[in-house]
Amino acid sequence: MRKSAILLLSLTQEQAAEILKRLPPEAVEDVSREIASIGEVTMDTRKGIFGEFYNLALANSYVSEGGLEYAKALIRKSLGDDDANRIIKQVTQQVQISPFSFLQKAESENLLTFIQDEHPQTIALILAHLPSQKASEILVGLPSQKQIEVVKRVANMEQTNPEVIKEVERGLEHRLSDIVSQTFEKAGGVDTVAEILNLADRSTEKGIMEGLEAEDPDLVEQIRRLMFVFEDILLVNDKGIQSVLKEVDNEELALALKTASEDLKQKIFKNMSERAAQLIAEDMQYMGPVRVSDVEAAQQKIVDIVRRLEDAGEIIIAGRGGEKEMVV
Repeated sequence: MRKSAILLLSLTQEQAAEILKRLPPEAVEDVSREIASIGEVTMDTRKGIFGEFYNLALANSYVSEGGLEYAKALIRKSLGDDDANRIIKQVTQQVQISPFSFLQKAESENLLTFIQDEHPQTIALILAHLPSQKASEILVGLPSQKQIEVVKRVANMEQTNPEVIKEVERGLEHRLSDIVSQTFEKAGGVDTVAEILNLADRSTEKGIMEGLEAEDPDLVEQIRRLMFVFEDILLVNDKGIQSVLKEVDNEELALALKTASEDLKQKIFKNMSERAAQLIAEDMQYMGPVRVSDVEAAQQKIVDIVRRLEDAGEIIIAGRGGEKEMVV
């Protein structure tokens, strides 16, 4: 707790506040009490704790990337014996606390292939110990009847005998060792198409998208959403920004700008009256906490307006070929 307090004291107030927001209330209380009573801390002590924190963070990233053995090998290459042994001990303890940790780096799609024929109770046990996002991806891929069986078992699951968990872990680890140890390289996908079309001229992009629309409109929508994101509004010229703002109400704009970069905020504000910009800034300041999903929904509405106006030829987006259609 003292090391945590020293680490937070060594950061800016804004950085420390961001970390505290993510801690459980009891941890915030404990570390705050420690900060209040800590007294003077030497620079050497601060540097030592920063180093330890950095090495632990690095070691945990190695575990996520290639597993515990891979992490141990890299740590031993990077640090002296004493430091390496200490970090390895800490990381090993952290990994061992979490059952089925060896599944963390397996792709959900590959993991699903190997566990979908398991008994619902076994799948429930696995999902209950995986991060919610990965568990959700696997649940979605199961047959509907098995989904119900698994969800019922997860909901009714209470304490499970550690020996049972270890036995299931051992069996799975042996059978899944091939997929867990492999590193899969992702190539292609919708995001790759979006990147390619973003670099193509406007007429080529339009022709391809119109051709795809007839065969797979859902795919076209996925590509469009990835081709132009909210931050890309920076690429819209000032006249275009003004056209977009005419169709957006202030409340929605304030919500959308909540997570925007400073550059984008300034670009938006300079295309509004000083009074309107001040009101939006005040709305953002006093808005308080908001759901990320609400911010993203507001941003997507504005992105949809930008895309519609671009398709109608009413605005120009730098780098997307529209400049070639202009006559000076």
